[in-house]
Amino acid sequence: MSEAKDMYPETDLEQYPERNIEQYLEYENVINRAGLLGDISSMLGNLGISINTINGVEKTRRGLIVRTDNVDKLRRFIYISQYVDDINIIKVRSPQVRDRLAVRHGRFIKRDEDKKTYRFTRDEIGILVDFLGEIFLEKKHRLIGIRGMPRVGKTESIVAASVTAKKKWLFLSSTLIKQTERKSLLKGEYDDSNVYIIDGAVTANSSNREHKNLIRELMTYPAVKVVEHPDLFNDDMKYTMDDFDYIIELREHEDQKITYEKHKKKHWFENEDMDFFSGF
Repeated sequence: MSEAKDMYPETDLEQYPERNIEQYLEYENVINRAGLLGDISSMLGNLGISINTINGVEKTRRGLIVRTDNVDKLRRFIYISQYVDDINIIKVRSPQVRDRLAVRHGRFIKRDEDKKTYRFTRDEIGILVDFLGEIFLEKKHRLIGIRGMPRVGKTESIVAASVTAKKKWLFLSSTLIKQTERKSLLKGEYDDSNVYIIDGAVTANSSNREHKNLIRELMTYPAVKVVEHPDLFNDDMKYTMDDFDYIIELREHEDQKITYEKHKKKHWFENEDMDFFSGF
């Protein structure tokens, strides 16, 4: 996997502050000849388009995060490229989280047909942390569900992503160190920049009315919420997958099945994530 390249130094960003419109550009190398990337870079530069980052995202494709002051310049580039036999333009759009990660890591993360469910394996936790970190940085109310068997790295990924995004995280329910069921929050703990973490299995198994009332209150609060075991959470709290913006599935390996037999037992929670951060 190639390393993403920053094509322009910081001085270039200062030199062209008017180029504040970011776009994701992806093209296919039809004829991968020597000097092709240099020719494309020069063409973009002559049109007033700066390249922030570039990387291979598939076997014959390159992805670029570019900046310009006018999207018409990109339309002009697309028009000109129609007469260039060496490349084929695949995508031009405002950068999505998935685009930024593809350029950063050199490949697209796996996504199901519903365009909501994203799949990762244990050895891809670094990419998952980046993915969650990008979502946490969005100034939007997001509800994220994470499926996975015990000790696969769900909690450590959420916390590491919060650190990456410089966000404070709060456990509303958890089995980390000991079982936690928050009944209330302090005034200072209500903050729309926080990341609220809910263990859906703990909350679903709870008989504490105050805890569940707090969860219902926080579900309407405009901040990022991450629910581990969302299927169990939905069954008890009467939510559906349609309420979630993202569903993440984390496995030890691609063929691992995610089941809930253990979580439905009375004492399922013992030492589920005591290997905190062992994957880093």
